[in-house]
Amino acid sequence: MGIIVQKFGGTSVADKEKLLNVCNHIIKEYKANNKVVVVVSAQGKTTDMLVLEEKEITNNPDVREHDVLLSTGEQITISKLAMYLKELGYDAISYTGWQVPIITDDIYGNANIIDINTNKILNQLEQGRIVIVAGFQGINKSGDITTLGRGGSDTTAVALASYLKAEKLYIYTDVDGVYSEDPNINKNAIKYDTISYDKMIEMAKNGAKVLHTKCVEMAKKNNVPIIVKSTFVENEGTVVK
Repeated sequence: MGIIVQKFGGTSVADKEKLLNVCNHIIKEYKANNKVVVVVSAQGKTTDMLVLEEKEITNNPDVREHDVLLSTGEQITISKLAMYLKELGYDAISYTGWQVPIITDDIYGNANIIDINTNKILNQLEQGRIVIVAGFQGINKSGDITTLGRGGSDTTAVALASYLKAEKLYIYTDVDGVYSEDPNINKNAIKYDTISYDKMIEMAKNGAKVLHTKCVEMAKKNNVPIIVKSTFVENEGTVVK
Protein backbone atom coordinates (compact mmCIF):
# COMPACT_ATOMS: atom_id res chain seq x y z
CA MET A 1 0.00 0.00 0.00
CA GLY A 2 2.35 2.66 -1.29
CA ILE A 3 1.95 6.32 -2.15
CA ILE A 4 1.19 7.07 -5.80
CA VAL A 5 1.45 10.60 -7.19
CA GLN A 6 -0.60 11.39 -10.30
CA LYS A 7 -0.38 14.68 -12.20
CA PHE A 8 -2.97 15.84 -14.73
CA GLY A 9 -2.43 18.82 -17.03
CA GLY A 10 -4.83 21.45 -18.27
CA THR A 11 -6.13 19.51 -21.28
CA SER A 12 -6.81 16.49 -19.07
CA VAL A 13 -9.11 18.46 -16.73
CA ALA A 14 -10.61 20.89 -19.26
CA ASP A 15 -14.30 20.06 -18.76
CA LYS A 16 -16.75 17.89 -16.82
CA GLU A 17 -16.31 14.82 -19.05
CA LYS A 18 -12.53 14.99 -18.81
CA LEU A 19 -12.72 15.47 -15.04
CA LEU A 20 -14.73 12.24 -14.87
CA ASN A 21 -12.04 10.48 -16.89
CA VAL A 22 -9.43 11.78 -14.43
CA CYS A 23 -11.58 10.55 -11.52
CA ASN A 24 -11.56 7.07 -13.07
CA HIS A 25 -7.74 7.07 -13.22
CA ILE A 26 -7.59 8.13 -9.57
CA ILE A 27 -10.19 5.57 -8.44
CA LYS A 28 -8.31 2.77 -10.23
CA GLU A 29 -5.19 3.46 -8.14
CA TYR A 30 -7.24 3.91 -4.98
CA LYS A 31 -9.00 0.58 -5.50
CA ALA A 32 -5.55 -1.04 -5.85
CA ASN A 33 -5.06 -0.08 -2.17
CA ASN A 34 -2.66 2.75 -2.91
CA LYS A 35 -2.54 6.08 -1.12
CA VAL A 36 -3.21 8.60 -3.86
CA VAL A 37 -1.95 12.16 -4.15
CA VAL A 38 -3.10 14.09 -7.22
CA VAL A 39 -1.55 17.27 -8.65
CA VAL A 40 -3.55 19.28 -11.17
CA SER A 41 -3.13 22.29 -13.43
CA ALA A 42 -5.70 24.97 -14.22
CA GLN A 43 -8.45 23.84 -16.58
CA GLY A 44 -7.86 24.28 -20.30
CA LYS A 45 -7.01 27.86 -21.21
CA THR A 46 -7.87 29.30 -17.78
CA THR A 47 -4.38 30.72 -17.16
CA ASP A 48 -4.34 32.35 -20.60
CA MET A 49 -7.72 33.95 -19.90
CA LEU A 50 -6.51 35.28 -16.55
CA VAL A 51 -3.50 36.87 -18.27
CA LEU A 52 -5.80 38.49 -20.85
CA GLU A 53 -8.02 39.86 -18.09
CA GLU A 54 -4.92 41.19 -16.34
CA LYS A 55 -3.87 42.98 -19.54
CA GLU A 56 -7.24 44.76 -19.58
CA ILE A 57 -6.00 46.50 -16.43
CA THR A 58 -2.24 46.79 -16.93
CA ASN A 59 0.62 45.72 -19.18
CA ASN A 60 3.03 46.03 -16.27
CA PRO A 61 1.44 44.08 -13.39
CA ASP A 62 2.89 43.99 -9.92
CA VAL A 63 4.72 40.64 -9.72
CA ARG A 64 3.21 39.70 -6.36
CA GLU A 65 -0.35 40.38 -7.48
CA HIS A 66 0.30 38.61 -10.79
CA ASP A 67 1.09 35.41 -8.89
CA VAL A 68 -1.96 35.84 -6.65
CA LEU A 69 -4.14 36.08 -9.76
CA LEU A 70 -2.64 33.15 -11.69
CA SER A 71 -2.76 30.83 -8.67
CA THR A 72 -6.57 30.95 -8.69
CA GLY A 73 -6.77 28.74 -11.79
CA GLU A 74 -5.51 25.64 -10.02
CA GLN A 75 -7.70 26.38 -7.00
CA ILE A 76 -10.78 26.02 -9.21
CA THR A 77 -9.58 22.64 -10.51
CA ILE A 78 -8.75 21.11 -7.12
CA SER A 79 -12.13 22.01 -5.65
CA LYS A 80 -14.07 20.67 -8.65
CA LEU A 81 -12.09 17.42 -8.70
CA ALA A 82 -12.54 16.85 -4.95
CA MET A 83 -16.29 17.50 -5.31
CA TYR A 84 -16.55 15.07 -8.23
CA LEU A 85 -14.74 12.30 -6.34
CA LYS A 86 -17.05 12.81 -3.35
CA GLU A 87 -20.08 12.58 -5.67
CA LEU A 88 -18.72 9.25 -6.89
CA GLY A 89 -18.42 8.00 -3.31
CA TYR A 90 -14.70 8.55 -2.64
CA ASP A 91 -13.48 10.79 0.16
CA ALA A 92 -11.15 13.50 -1.13
CA ILE A 93 -9.71 16.76 0.15
CA SER A 94 -8.13 19.64 -1.77
CA TYR A 95 -5.19 21.85 -0.82
CA THR A 96 -3.69 24.93 -2.42
CA GLY A 97 0.09 25.24 -2.41
CA TRP A 98 0.03 27.54 0.58
CA GLN A 99 -2.23 25.20 2.57
CA VAL A 100 0.15 22.23 2.29
CA PRO A 101 2.45 24.30 2.61
CA ILE A 102 4.89 24.16 -0.31
CA ILE A 103 7.63 26.63 0.63
CA THR A 104 9.44 28.49 -2.15
CA ASP A 105 12.02 31.22 -2.58
CA ASP A 106 11.04 34.81 -3.43
CA ILE A 107 11.30 34.70 -7.24
CA TYR A 108 7.76 35.65 -8.27
CA GLY A 109 6.65 34.02 -11.51
CA ASN A 110 9.46 31.46 -11.50
CA ALA A 111 9.85 30.39 -7.88
CA ASN A 112 11.85 27.36 -6.75
CA ILE A 113 10.59 24.87 -4.16
CA ILE A 114 12.84 24.80 -1.11
CA ASP A 115 10.75 22.68 1.28
CA ILE A 116 7.44 20.85 1.62
CA ASN A 117 5.75 20.10 4.93
CA THR A 118 4.12 16.72 4.23
CA ASN A 119 2.47 16.25 7.65
CA LYS A 120 -0.99 17.38 6.54
CA ILE A 121 -0.93 15.23 3.40
CA LEU A 122 0.30 12.13 5.24
CA ASN A 123 -2.34 12.59 7.93
CA GLN A 124 -5.13 12.73 5.34
CA LEU A 125 -3.75 9.69 3.50
CA GLU A 126 -3.73 7.73 6.77
CA GLN A 127 -7.42 8.57 7.15
CA GLY A 128 -8.09 7.02 3.76
CA ARG A 129 -8.63 10.24 1.83
CA ILE A 130 -7.47 11.05 -1.70
CA VAL A 131 -5.42 14.26 -1.54
CA ILE A 132 -5.71 16.80 -4.38
CA VAL A 133 -2.94 19.44 -4.52
CA ALA A 134 -2.83 22.56 -6.68
CA GLY A 135 0.20 22.50 -8.95
CA PHE A 136 2.25 25.49 -10.11
CA GLN A 137 2.16 27.34 -6.78
CA GLY A 138 3.60 27.71 -3.32
CA ILE A 139 4.20 30.28 -0.61
CA ASN A 140 7.37 32.11 0.36
CA LYS A 141 8.66 32.72 3.86
CA SER A 142 6.96 36.13 3.92
CA GLY A 143 3.59 34.40 3.45
CA ASP A 144 3.11 35.54 -0.15
CA ILE A 145 1.73 33.26 -2.88
CA THR A 146 4.28 32.40 -5.57
CA THR A 147 4.05 30.57 -8.90
CA LEU A 148 6.65 28.19 -10.28
CA GLY A 149 6.82 29.18 -13.94
CA ARG A 150 6.47 26.99 -17.03
CA GLY A 151 5.84 23.34 -16.26
CA GLY A 152 5.17 24.32 -12.66
CA SER A 153 2.58 21.61 -12.01
CA ASP A 154 5.02 18.93 -13.21
CA THR A 155 7.62 20.40 -10.86
CA THR A 156 5.11 20.27 -7.98
CA ALA A 157 4.41 16.60 -8.74
CA VAL A 158 8.10 15.67 -8.84
CA ALA A 159 8.79 17.51 -5.59
CA LEU A 160 5.84 15.86 -3.81
CA ALA A 161 6.89 12.42 -5.07
CA SER A 162 10.37 13.05 -3.67
CA TYR A 163 9.27 14.39 -0.28
CA LEU A 164 6.58 11.71 0.15
CA LYS A 165 8.94 8.94 -1.03
CA ALA A 166 6.25 7.85 -3.47
CA GLU A 167 6.42 4.43 -5.09
CA LYS A 168 5.42 5.84 -8.49
CA LEU A 169 4.94 9.19 -10.19
CA TYR A 170 2.63 9.37 -13.20
CA ILE A 171 2.45 12.50 -15.33
CA TYR A 172 -0.64 12.23 -17.49
CA THR A 173 -0.82 14.31 -20.64
CA ASP A 174 -2.48 14.42 -24.06
CA VAL A 175 0.24 12.28 -25.69
CA ASP A 176 0.91 8.62 -24.92
CA GLY A 177 4.60 8.94 -24.11
CA VAL A 178 7.84 10.56 -25.23
CA TYR A 179 8.62 10.39 -28.97
CA SER A 180 11.77 11.01 -30.99
CA GLU A 181 9.79 13.67 -32.88
CA ASP A 182 6.31 15.18 -32.76
CA PRO A 183 4.07 12.24 -33.83
CA ASN A 184 1.46 14.71 -35.08
CA ILE A 185 3.99 15.94 -37.63
CA ASN A 186 5.96 12.77 -38.35
CA LYS A 187 3.92 9.54 -38.29
CA ASN A 188 7.17 7.56 -38.24
CA ALA A 189 8.31 9.10 -34.95
CA ILE A 190 9.59 6.49 -32.49
CA LYS A 191 8.05 6.23 -29.02
CA TYR A 192 10.56 5.52 -26.27
CA ASP A 193 9.82 2.87 -23.63
CA THR A 194 12.47 4.49 -21.44
CA ILE A 195 14.59 7.60 -21.78
CA SER A 196 17.35 9.07 -19.61
CA TYR A 197 16.97 12.29 -17.64
CA ASP A 198 19.77 13.89 -19.67
CA LYS A 199 18.20 12.99 -23.01
CA MET A 200 14.83 14.31 -21.83
CA ILE A 201 16.43 17.56 -20.65
CA GLU A 202 18.14 17.94 -24.03
CA MET A 203 14.84 17.36 -25.85
CA ALA A 204 13.01 19.83 -23.59
CA LYS A 205 15.64 22.50 -24.26
CA ASN A 206 15.19 21.87 -27.98
CA GLY A 207 11.46 22.51 -27.80
CA ALA A 208 9.82 19.20 -26.81
CA LYS A 209 6.74 20.14 -24.79
CA VAL A 210 6.03 16.84 -22.99
CA LEU A 211 8.05 17.80 -19.90
CA HIS A 212 9.75 21.07 -19.02
CA THR A 213 13.46 21.26 -18.22
CA LYS A 214 13.03 22.42 -14.61
CA CYS A 215 10.85 19.45 -13.71
CA VAL A 216 13.24 16.87 -15.25
CA GLU A 217 16.27 18.48 -13.61
CA MET A 218 14.53 18.17 -10.23
CA ALA A 219 13.62 14.54 -10.96
CA LYS A 220 17.26 13.79 -11.85
CA LYS A 221 18.59 15.55 -8.73
CA ASN A 222 16.25 13.57 -6.46
CA ASN A 223 16.31 10.33 -8.50
CA VAL A 224 12.54 10.31 -9.05
CA PRO A 225 11.50 8.25 -12.11
CA ILE A 226 8.67 9.80 -14.13
CA ILE A 227 6.11 7.70 -16.00
CA VAL A 228 4.63 9.77 -18.84
CA LYS A 229 1.22 8.42 -19.90
CA SER A 230 -1.82 9.50 -21.88
CA THR A 231 -4.93 10.52 -19.96
CA PHE A 232 -7.07 9.31 -22.85
CA VAL A 233 -5.37 6.11 -24.16
CA GLU A 234 -4.44 3.06 -22.08
CA ASN A 235 -0.82 2.06 -22.69
CA GLU A 236 2.51 1.71 -20.91
CA GLY A 237 3.81 5.21 -21.69
CA THR A 238 7.47 6.22 -21.29
CA VAL A 239 9.64 5.98 -18.18
CA VAL A 240 12.10 8.87 -17.66
CA LYS A 241 14.85 7.69 -15.35
